[in-house]
Amino acid sequence: MRKDVEFKTEDGVTLRGWLYLPDQMHGRVPAIIMAHGFSAVKENYLDKYAEVYAAAGLAALVFDNRNFGASDGEPRQHIDPWRQVADYRDAITYVSTLPEVDDTRIGIWGSSYSGAHVLVVGALDRRAKCVASQAPLISGRRNARRLIRADMIAAVQAMFVEDRKARYAGKPHAMIPVVSNDPNGPCALPTLDAHQWFTETAKLRAPAWRDEVTLQSVELFTEYEPGAYIEYISPTPLLMVVAAGDHLTVADEAIAAYGRALEPKKLVLLCGGHFDAYVKDFAVSSGAARDWFVEHLGCT
Repeated sequence: MRKDVEFKTEDGVTLRGWLYLPDQMHGRVPAIIMAHGFSAVKENYLDKYAEVYAAAGLAALVFDNRNFGASDGEPRQHIDPWRQVADYRDAITYVSTLPEVDDTRIGIWGSSYSGAHVLVVGALDRRAKCVASQAPLISGRRNARRLIRADMIAAVQAMFVEDRKARYAGKPHAMIPVVSNDPNGPCALPTLDAHQWFTETAKLRAPAWRDEVTLQSVELFTEYEPGAYIEYISPTPLLMVVAAGDHLTVADEAIAAYGRALEPKKLVLLCGGHFDAYVKDFAVSSGAARDWFVEHLGCT
C-alpha cells in the first residue's frame, strides 16, 4: 500500500514523497528511510526498492530531496550534501511519529550520493538501527580527480570562483548539465553510462528529472568526505552494496572504505556498473538490502 505524504524539515522546508506499508500489518512495523542520489528523483526506481521492502513486512518512506521533484526548496536543482544529511535525520523524526511505525526499528538506505549520506547519518544518529549503502561516494575530492581530467582541474576551480563572485554580486546560481553525451562537454556526472541512464529513465518513468544542477552543487561535491565517518557507524549494522564495474562512484574507493568499517558489516559485490544496480542487478541489490533489514530490524 502506498500513499502520498509530506513533512517539514527543521528549517521549514516541505519534503514530499511516498509512504509504503505492508499489505498485512500486525502491530507497528520497522521503517526504512530512502532518498535518491545526485539530482535523481524518487521515480528513478526508488519505488521498486520500496515495494520489495514492503513485501517483506517493512514500511518505507521514499522522499524527494529538497529543491528536487515534488519537494519544496530553493534554489531549485541545488544540492547541498549536508542539508540532505540533515533532511534524512528529519525524515527519521517524522517517521518516528507515525502510528504504524516502531520507532525503535528504523533503517536507512541510500544509493550513490545518498549512499554517502547514510554513512554519515549512520555514524551520527543512533536512531538509525541499520544502514544499507549502495554504490556510495566515499571521497568527493578523490572521486572528482578520477572524473575530471588533470589538465582541466584548474579551469573547473576557476569556474567555482567566478560563480562565487557572481552570487556575491546578487546574480543567480550558475547552472551546469547533470550529464552529457559529449565526452568533452561540461557536466556534473561525466560518464556515458550516466547520460544513458538518466535520459532513458526520464523518458520511461521520471519526467520530473531535470538535466541541470547548480554549479555550486559540483563544488560542494568535491568538498564532501563521507568516508571519513565510516568507522564510527559501528555498532550499527552496515551493509555496503558495491558495483564492481562502477567508474562513477569508483568501486575501489568503496571497497577500501568497507575495509575501514567496523563490525557488524557485510559487503555485497554486484557484477555490473553503477547504474546496473537499479535494473540488471536489481534483484541482487534490493534483495541484499531487504535481507539485511529483516535480519537486523525484524518484521511482523
